[in-house]
Amino acid sequence: MIQLVWLIPAFPLAAFLIDGLFGRRWLRAWTGWIASAAVGASAIVAIGVFLEVLGGKQQTVVQLYRWIGVGDFQVNVAALIDPLSSTMLLVVTVVSFLIFVYSNGYMAEDRGLWRFFTWMSLFVFAMLILVMADNYLLMFVGWEGVGLCSYLLIGFWFERPEPYYAAKKAFVMNRIGDWGYTIGIITIFLVFGSMNFLDVFKRVEESAPAQSALTLICLALFFGATGKSAQLPLYSWLPDAMEGPTPVSALIHAATMVTSGVYLVARSTPLFAAAGSSLEVVGVVGAITAIFAATIALVQFDIKRVMAYSTVSQLGYMFLALGVGAPVAAIFHLATHAFFKALLFLGSGSVIHGLGGEQDMRRMGALRRKMPVTFWTMLIAGGALAALPPLAGFWSKDEIVGAAFTNGHVLLYAIGIVTAVLTAFYVTRALWMTFYGEPRDRHLYDHAHESPRVMILPLAALALGSVVLGIAIGFPPEQGFIHRFLGPAVEVPGAVEHVPELATILVLALVSVAAGVIGIAVAISVYVRHRPDATAIARAAGPYYRILVNKYYVDELYDHRIVEAARAFAGASWAFDIHIIDGLANRIGWLLSLSGTGARRLQTGIVGNYALTIVAGLLLVLVAYGGYAAGVFGR
Repeated sequence: MIQLVWLIPAFPLAAFLIDGLFGRRWLRAWTGWIASAAVGASAIVAIGVFLEVLGGKQQTVVQLYRWIGVGDFQVNVAALIDPLSSTMLLVVTVVSFLIFVYSNGYMAEDRGLWRFFTWMSLFVFAMLILVMADNYLLMFVGWEGVGLCSYLLIGFWFERPEPYYAAKKAFVMNRIGDWGYTIGIITIFLVFGSMNFLDVFKRVEESAPAQSALTLICLALFFGATGKSAQLPLYSWLPDAMEGPTPVSALIHAATMVTSGVYLVARSTPLFAAAGSSLEVVGVVGAITAIFAATIALVQFDIKRVMAYSTVSQLGYMFLALGVGAPVAAIFHLATHAFFKALLFLGSGSVIHGLGGEQDMRRMGALRRKMPVTFWTMLIAGGALAALPPLAGFWSKDEIVGAAFTNGHVLLYAIGIVTAVLTAFYVTRALWMTFYGEPRDRHLYDHAHESPRVMILPLAALALGSVVLGIAIGFPPEQGFIHRFLGPAVEVPGAVEHVPELATILVLALVSVAAGVIGIAVAISVYVRHRPDATAIARAAGPYYRILVNKYYVDELYDHRIVEAARAFAGASWAFDIHIIDGLANRIGWLLSLSGTGARRLQTGIVGNYALTIVAGLLLVLVAYGGYAAGVFGR
C-alpha cells in the first residue's frame, strides 16, 4: 500500500478537476458526492498505509519524479512515510471525509455548490502534499496551497463584504507568516546544502552547525507556524474566518490547515532540540496563546466564534507540548482535537441550519428538545473539550499538562491548568445558552428542526471517535499505543525521557479533572442557577468585561497602528518613487529634450549656412592656433 501512497492526494485532485471543469454545467447535483467519494477513497488508502507502517515499515521514501536537479542540489517530488506522516494522513482524510459528507446536506441549496466542492477538494489535496512531503520545499508547495484555498473558501460568499475582508485578512496574515517559513528554508539550504528532511536531520546529529544558525532556522520556521496555526501575534485571522460556510470552518479548524504549523514543528523536532532555547520560545508562546484565546471565548455570543477562539487556545496547548519536549502528546492532542472540534463545529452548523442561519446564542435556548441528536453529540464533544474522562480530550490534554510539570516547566503547567478551567467554563456556557433554559426567541424556536440524516451521521461518527479514540490509543498514560508508535518518529535519539511515577500520574490526572469540574461548576452557578443576562454580567465585570468583549483591542491595534503605519510607509515610498526616482529620471529627460530643442535650431537645411559655419569654424581654429604660436615664439 505504501507504493500506492500517491493515490491519496490524486483522488482529491481528480475531484477538483472534475468538479471544476464539469460541475457548473453538467454535474452540479453530483459534485458533492464526487468529492466525498474521492476523499473517502483517499481515506481507505491512508488506512492501508497506516496499517503497513504499523506492521513494521517505519520509514519509507516513495519518489514520484525528479523536480529540481542543479549540480549537487537535488529536490524530488517524494513522500516520506513514517509513523508521523501516516498518522496525519489518517486523521486528515477520515475527518475530511466526514466533513465532506456533512457538506452535502449543509450546502445543498447553495448556488455555488460546485465551486464549494471544487475548492474543498483542492484544499484537501494541498494539505496532503504538505503532510506527505519529504523535504521543506515540497512542503512549502502544500503550505502555500492551503493558504490559497483558505482565502477562496473563507471568502466563498464574496457577495457580502464581511467574508471578503475576512478572506483578505487571512491571506495577508498567512503571507506574513510565510515570510518566516521562506527565510527558514533558505537558511536550511545555505547551512546544510539540502532541504530533504532526512539529510538535514542526519547532518544535525553528526555535526551540528553553529547555534546561531540553528536558532535562526527554528525561530523562522516557528514564525511561519504562528501564521498557519494562529498563534500570537498572527492569530486574529482565525476567528474572522468564521465568515465562511460552517464546513469550511470545521475543515480549517479541525484537522487540516491550522494543524500544519504543529506538524511542521513536530517534523523538525531534531532541529528544535539542537537549537537550545528555541523550544522554550515555542512553549511560552503556546501557553500565552492558550490562556489569551480562552479568556476571549468566555464572552463571545456567536456560537462559531466561541469554537474559533477555542481552536486557537487548543493549538496553544499543542505548541505548549512541543515546547516542553512532549511532541507525542502534541500529536496525540492534534488527533483527538480533530474529532471533537470538528464535531463542535459541525454541531454548531447543525444548530445554525436548524435555526435558518441564526448564530447568536442569545436568541437560542431549549433546543435539546428540538434537536436531540445534535444536542447529545455536541454534549459529548463539549465534555471532550473540557477534558472529562473517559472522553478523548482528557487523555491528550492531561498528557500535555503532565509533561509540562514533570519536565520542570511549573509556570507553563499552571497556565495550562488555569486555561483548562476557562475552557470548561466557556464550553458549558455555550452548551447551556444553546440547548438549555427557555426559548429566548419563540419564532426561531417554533421553526427549529433537526438536521437531515446526511448531516446527522457524520456527527454520530465523530462523537464515537471523541469517546473511544483517547482511551484506545492513549492508555496507559505515557506508555500507550500512541507513544510506542510515534516515539521513533518524533523523539530525539539520546534525549532524556522523564517518565513520572504512577502516583504522580494519578495526582496530575486528578488535578486536570478537578480543573474541568471547577470550570463546569462555576459556569452552572453563573448561567444555570442565576441566569443573568449579558447586560448584568457586563455591569458586574466592568472594565474587564469590556476588554474581553473587545478582544484586548488587538484588532484595533493592528488596524489603527500597524496597518496605518504600513499604509503611511507605503505612501512615503510612493511619494519617494514619484518625486525622487521618477522625478530624477523625468528631469534628466527634460534637460536632454531642452538641449535637443536648442540644438535642433542649428539644423536649418540651407547649404549656404552650413558652408558659412564651416568657414567660421576654420577661422576660429586659425585664430586660436595663431595665438598659441605667437605665445610660444614670443617666449
